[in-house]
Amino acid sequence: MTMAKVGMDRFPEGFVWGSATAAFQIEGAARKDGRGESIWDRFCRTPGKVAGGHTGDVACDHYHLWKQDISLMKEMGMQAYRFSTAWPRVVPGGRGEMNKPGLDFYDRLVDGLLEAGIVPYTTLFHWDLPQSLEDEGGWLNRGTVDAFAAYAEAVVKRLGDRVANWMTHNEIPCFIGKGYGEGKHAPGLRLGRKELNQGYHHAFLTHGLAVRIVRQFARKDAEVGLVNNPDIVVPLMEAPEYEEAAKKAFIRKNAYLNEPIYKGAYADWWLEEQGGDRPEIRPGDMGIISSPTDFIGINIYSGAVAEPSDDAAGYRILPFPAGYPHLALDWLKPLPQALYWSARHYKEVYGLGKSYISENGCACEDEKTPDGRVLDLDRVQWIRDHARQALRAADEGLGLAGFFQWSLLDNFEWSEGYFKRFGIVHVDYETQERTPKESAKLYREIVRTGRLR
Repeated sequence: MTMAKVGMDRFPEGFVWGSATAAFQIEGAARKDGRGESIWDRFCRTPGKVAGGHTGDVACDHYHLWKQDISLMKEMGMQAYRFSTAWPRVVPGGRGEMNKPGLDFYDRLVDGLLEAGIVPYTTLFHWDLPQSLEDEGGWLNRGTVDAFAAYAEAVVKRLGDRVANWMTHNEIPCFIGKGYGEGKHAPGLRLGRKELNQGYHHAFLTHGLAVRIVRQFARKDAEVGLVNNPDIVVPLMEAPEYEEAAKKAFIRKNAYLNEPIYKGAYADWWLEEQGGDRPEIRPGDMGIISSPTDFIGINIYSGAVAEPSDDAAGYRILPFPAGYPHLALDWLKPLPQALYWSARHYKEVYGLGKSYISENGCACEDEKTPDGRVLDLDRVQWIRDHARQALRAADEGLGLAGFFQWSLLDNFEWSEGYFKRFGIVHVDYETQERTPKESAKLYREIVRTGRLR
């Protein structure tokens, strides 16, 4: 393995720097211009589900303030912007008639980005399933697959002449696992393993169909991939036996998703473990699911640490001690090297030659000083540490092509409501005033120079 060069601090030419958001978290305008109800609109109104009873009704009002937000990105020198289109805004009923004002909004957004010299990266699904489809069974109903394909085709046909970078889904393990298994996210269900496996299978199918839709209807140079939040495992130390243990753990923990999408079949051992709970697989499904992609987007917030073991698994995951640091959320335990190992695992195990860090960031206890600054020095350090790992991955030829900071703006943080702030730009939710934090200034310098500062 080639180690990062001592003193190397410059990213390769063409490395993409951007920021990322999601429609439900920032757009607001929940009842504007024909937008339909999503499962998150309903979930927010279910007592006890979202902190403070907060909703996405207004959020950052990006639907009306998008020009201001593009100006902010331009001031920071952003080269790219990853955003999602809202299914309920485009197809209010989940299936059937398309909503022209909804598509018009994304038309204006894309044109505005391009005019500002910012490359759009469009995510087709970031968790906001139309409630009407959930009423029919949501991701457990195979009819949702066809409905998604129609929605994706409408978006790609409308934007595909200008958008060359497409992401199918954001974090399938979250909207299926946390939404239908843990009950922590919309629609808030706690279902058994068989139903979860079927929900995952249907989501995998829609990913594959979206890949094919981009190939058919977007510009010829378009690229498409999945955004995943895999369980990334790093070795306790960089010695061969520890690295092998980390690789085994990565494969095992993520096989349910990686094997069908990148190898075209569920692993035999995984199917055996499911027994009677394995999903229904129809002829042709696996070919669709494994439609070839151009890259993988990896969302990195933390990770796990492994060492070798003598048992059949060949690895042992080590628990974080009680005193291990975390930021404003307990699960935000800094493990920057997980970023490097994510790109390395995907290249070495699945041969994926191109990857993006499609999300990386942290929630901090951000407060304005009397002179109006947000001194988020914890986030500044987070960015430095993770950018250093991105540099190492790029320098070692692992195919890391870009980095998207999560998030551009403080926003609706799902079940945490507005209490947790991930943005590099502070948002006053009463006035909608935007204030770049110290982290935004650091990020601007990294983007401007292509170097760690």
